[in-house]
This record gives sequence, structure tokens and C-alpha cells, in this order.
Amino acid sequence: MIFQPIAPIFFKQPTLDLARNLLGQYIVHEHSAGLIVVKIIETEAYLGAEDRAAHSFGNRRTKRTEIMFGEEGLVYTYQMHTHTLMNVVCGPIDTPRAVLIRAGEPILGQDLIQQFRGKAKMKDWTNGPGKLAKALDVTMKYYGHHWSKAPLFIAEGPGVSEVEVGPRVGIQNTGEAVDYPYRFSEKGHPMVSKYR
Repeated sequence: MIFQPIAPIFFKQPTLDLARNLLGQYIVHEHSAGLIVVKIIETEAYLGAEDRAAHSFGNRRTKRTEIMFGEEGLVYTYQMHTHTLMNVVCGPIDTPRAVLIRAGEPILGQDLIQQFRGKAKMKDWTNGPGKLAKALDVTMKYYGHHWSKAPLFIAEGPGVSEVEVGPRVGIQNTGEAVDYPYRFSEKGHPMVSKYR
């Protein structure tokens, strides 16, 4: 299989549409140790200034959120506890919106994924945003990189047959935003992260 970066125009769509349309696309990491490919099966949209759950709520501009104010398709990585989380910046410049990539299905490079995920069982390799970044060995060095450029890029995938929509995960204390139906996943996929 040959994987080509998706055209940058793909990222120029409304945030909720992008969150849905990222499902079934591939994340490709041309790692120095080999090729890793994962199919995106779960995402969450964050609508910036008006979304209490977004890091950029109220147009909050910090060292961490600065990249969210940039062009569509940039990589927004941030640390949560010991994990790195990967996002796709979307929304015109100065409109700080992003889509969190929550879970994936390993397609290629399972040996490397196993190495990066240690003793985790296969079904738990990529079923959460921190686990997914670890499986791909994506670190903070990709902050500000573009998702249409090697060595880390999104490539066209097969899509998904059915999409499930529901509330986002782990965003307590965000008022009404806790119930927004901004989480999209491949219906019935066993590697979708667990809703708590």
C-alpha cells in the first residue's frame, strides 16, 4: 500500500463536519524504525471561543493554545498527565477550533506499536487519545507540524460504514458543554474508547 498525504483543502471544512469526516481516514507515521498506520475510528470536536470545554474558550490565547489560532490542518499536541494528545486545528485563522483524535485501529506496524505500548493488550493499544499517540510514538515535537506533510500525516482511508454521535468524554465542570453531541465514532468498533 502507498499512502499519500491528504490535500490541505480537506481540513477547510466546518469543525463538526471535519470531526465526522476524519473517521475512516489513516494516520501515517513514517517513523525512523518503520511505517505505522492507524485508521481513525473516534474523534471529538472543540468549537473554540464559545465552547466551554475547549482550551481556547473565550479566545484564551496561551503558549499551549497559540497553534489553535493558526491555519487549518496544523497539529495541536498537548500533554495531559504523562500522555501526549493529538488534535487537528480547524477553523479559519484566529478562530481557535480543533478536533481531538480519540482512538484508532492499527493497520500497519503492529510490531512497533506493541513495542511502544509495552505490556498493554492488543485491544487496548489505541483505544484512547493518549494511548493512540503512544502507539504512534507521536510526541510534542509535532506541535505546529501540518497534517498534510510527512513524516506524520493523514491519508485517505476507506471511511466507515456507520457513525455514532454522542457527548464528549472527560469534560466535567464545563456547564452545558458536557452534553454537546460532538463525539463521533465508528459504530460498534471494539477499539472505540470507553465512555465513562
